[in-house]
Amino acid sequence: MAITLVNPKGLPEIDVYRQVSIARGSRLVFIAGQVSWDADATTVGEGDLAAQVERCYLNVGTALAGIGASFDDVAKLTVYVVDWTPDKMPLFLEGRARAVAKLGVDPVPPASLFGVAALDVPEHLVEIEATAVLD
Repeated sequence: MAITLVNPKGLPEIDVYRQVSIARGSRLVFIAGQVSWDADATTVGEGDLAAQVERCYLNVGTALAGIGASFDDVAKLTVYVVDWTPDKMPLFLEGRARAVAKLGVDPVPPASLFGVAALDVPEHLVEIEATAVLD
């Protein structure tokens, strides 16, 4: 595994991510922002933030698997949520938890979450991109 995740002393421990990612691989992989589309580009979970978060994580997992990688190889996640407010966190965490259950892994690399005005199409509420490192 090319990625080691740590929480250095003096920084808070966050349940859904680690503060630092140490990468020791030779191939840097950038996964395009994944939205709540199925393989036919049909939006899954229209109007349902939790369903869309789940689908985005599953799509990142599919992209990783397609190159022989997994969430163990992810060095950083970036999440964009339309009209983000802190009261949406329970829905975000619900969708993430459902994805974790289906993926069988708990992706906890460093992550950033940004509130944005809009995404590519009005139906999309969330987008997740990943950076991975492979040996």
